[in-house]
Amino acid sequence: MNVSFTSEGAVITTEDCFDLKNTFDCGQCFRWDEEPDGSYHGIVKGKYTRISSKDGYIIISGCCEDDFNSLWKDYLDLDADYNSIRSEIISLCPQLRCAVDSIDGIRILRQEPWEALCSFIISQNNNIPRIKGIVSRLCESFGSDIGNAYSFPDADKIAALSEADLAPLRAGFRARYIIDAARKVSSGQVDLEKMHDAPIADCRKELMTITGVGAKVAECTLLYGLHRLDAFPIDVWMKKALSTTFSGITVESLGRYAGIAQQYIFHYSRIAAAQ
Repeated sequence: MNVSFTSEGAVITTEDCFDLKNTFDCGQCFRWDEEPDGSYHGIVKGKYTRISSKDGYIIISGCCEDDFNSLWKDYLDLDADYNSIRSEIISLCPQLRCAVDSIDGIRILRQEPWEALCSFIISQNNNIPRIKGIVSRLCESFGSDIGNAYSFPDADKIAALSEADLAPLRAGFRARYIIDAARKVSSGQVDLEKMHDAPIADCRKELMTITGVGAKVAECTLLYGLHRLDAFPIDVWMKKALSTTFSGITVESLGRYAGIAQQYIFHYSRIAAAQ
């Protein structure tokens, strides 16, 4: 990766492809929106920004060197060599070459753990437009005004609320789950920070003590919020793919990058279903 800083912001080149749409619209995050010109605007850790792709470069608008080093390099996982990761996945499971080759430039973002947990609780039995709507209303109602957007409210703020307070979000049955998650995170009963390094089986068990958090939400939180790349969310698409097109493949056989392999399998399965 090479980065320079111009009047536009941080200008990045990577040896492996970085595709904005495949990264921001793959279902791993809910606070990025596409503009008509193909750029994306979003809010990360209370900072609003716009990211675009032009002539093979990724441009983070208005980004200075300090912000790049303290936030964006890590959040966008720019130090990771995804070409090597793809090669390793294929070497472990040659059967996955077609899935790996079906999508370029996807990266697993390093999102804030609490935001990921709350967002994937909201995602249950939901579609992406509705998820984004609920998340947006949550931020507008209880986050901090950062000028042209709102930050994601922390667990302490939500823990002090009631289900009735969340009624305007139109989150339905998920409101009870959000409150329980916030209270357990705020009290330390569920310690998200320690999950960066703790045994993943223990993390799954602890996350699933939250009302309404099952295996899929726990895995999504681990993969997208804690960057546990061995986590492997399984939904109806994944179950079907692993029992048909990719039968014989197990999560264990995918090694340390099982979560990235999951993204390739998911994308390939969706393409196949649409044809």
